[in-house]
Amino acid sequence: MRIIIIYCILLSLSLPSFGQQYKDHFKDKSLRFDFYLWGTNTETHGMVADFKAEKYWAGPKDQLIDELGYGNFRVLMHEDGQLIYSKGFNTLFQEWQTTAEAKEKSRMYYQAMQLPYPKKAVVIKIERRNWEGEYELVFESKVNPDDYFIREEAPLNCHVEKILYSGKPEEKVDVAIIAEGYTKDEMNKFRSDCKRMVDHLFTVSPFDKFKDRFNFYGVEAVSQESNTDIPGDHQYRNTVLNSSFYTFDSPRYLTTSDMKSVADAAANVPYDQVYVLVNSDKYGGGGIYNFINLTSVDHEISEKVFVHEFGHGFAGLADEYYTSSTSYSDFYNLKVEPWEPNITTMVDFEKKWKNMIERKTPVPTPRSTKYSKTVGVFEGGGYVAKGIYSPFQDCIMKSNRPKNFCPVCSEAIIKMIERYSN
Repeated sequence: MRIIIIYCILLSLSLPSFGQQYKDHFKDKSLRFDFYLWGTNTETHGMVADFKAEKYWAGPKDQLIDELGYGNFRVLMHEDGQLIYSKGFNTLFQEWQTTAEAKEKSRMYYQAMQLPYPKKAVVIKIERRNWEGEYELVFESKVNPDDYFIREEAPLNCHVEKILYSGKPEEKVDVAIIAEGYTKDEMNKFRSDCKRMVDHLFTVSPFDKFKDRFNFYGVEAVSQESNTDIPGDHQYRNTVLNSSFYTFDSPRYLTTSDMKSVADAAANVPYDQVYVLVNSDKYGGGGIYNFINLTSVDHEISEKVFVHEFGHGFAGLADEYYTSSTSYSDFYNLKVEPWEPNITTMVDFEKKWKNMIERKTPVPTPRSTKYSKTVGVFEGGGYVAKGIYSPFQDCIMKSNRPKNFCPVCSEAIIKMIERYSN
C-alpha cells in the first residue's frame, strides 16, 4: 500500500498542473475575438469581424475547458488538433431567431468576446445547439498570434473606479460595470449607483456569503446625453453604448446590440462579466449568459432587477415565469432537456435537482401552500405553462417578491462562483 501511495504522489508531481497548462499554451493577455452572426429563424451563419490584443485576461487559469455545458453557443480553441480552451455563451441573435420577424427576414448581430491569447497558431470554432440540442459548427477561423493584423490599441478612454476589490483577478469573479446614459457631469451619480447595486447584491443569498470572491470595477464611459432610447415613447438619446428599451418590441426588455462599443469600454479592466448600468427610471433590464447584463438604475425595484439579470448573465439561470407575455416563442424543445440548471422537461431529470427532492414530495409537485417552501418539480417555467418545470414555487428568477434565490438556483450560483474564484 505504501508503495502505491508513493507512486501516485510521484505521478501527480510529474503531471503538469492546470496553471502550467495555461502557461504552456497562452500569454498573459487576451485575444479579443469579434464576429458577426446572421441568418433567419432556420439558418445561422458567422464571419470574423476583427481581432484585437487586449491587456487583461481575468478568466480562471486552472479551468480552461468549460465542462458545465451551459449556453446555446460555445467557442472552442484548438492547437494542433488539441482542445485547449472552450466556453459556452448565449447571444441576442439567438433570441431574435425565435421572434416572428425572423420568419420573414434576416438580420445580423455583432458579437465580441475575450479569449486567452495563444502562443501558437490555433483554430477557433463557433458552434450552436440545434433544435435537437446537438452542437453544430457555425464557422471557424485559423489565427496566427503573430499576425500583424491583430490590432493592439488603447481601449476607449474611461476613468475607472474600484467599487469592490478583493484580490487578484485570476482568483476572483471580475465584473466590469459600464456607465450608459451618464454625461460627464453625472459620474458622481454613476459611482453612487454602482455602490448601491453592488451593496444590494451582497444582501442576497447566496451572494452574501461570497463577497470576498468578487471584484467590481466602475468604468466611466461618457455619453453625450442622459437616459437611453425608449422607442415606444419616441425618445432617443445619443449614448455611448446605444442601449434601448423595446428590444423585440417588449417595453421592459433593455439591451444593446452595439457589442463593439461595450467591449471597447470593458477593455479598461479585467473582466469575466460585463454589467451595463443605464441611467433611466424606466423599469427594465436584460441578462444574457456570458454575453451582457443590463438594468436601469432609478426604478423603485432596480436593485432587484440588477440581481435577477445577473442570475441570467453570470449563472446561466432561466426565467421561471410562465404567464408573462414575451416577444419570442418556441424557445424550448420539450423533447430535449434544457441546459439551464433551474428548469427541466423531465427528459433527463437525473442531471438536474432530483437529488435535492425529499422522498415524500410528489413529482410533479402541486403549486399549493403545502409545498410553498419545498424543492419540487412545479409545472411552468421558461415562458412555458405546460411541459417545462421549475424547482420552487417562487424565486428571484420568477418574480420580484422573494428576498433570496431558491436552493437550486443558489447551488448553481455557488458552482459558478467557485469555477471562477478557486
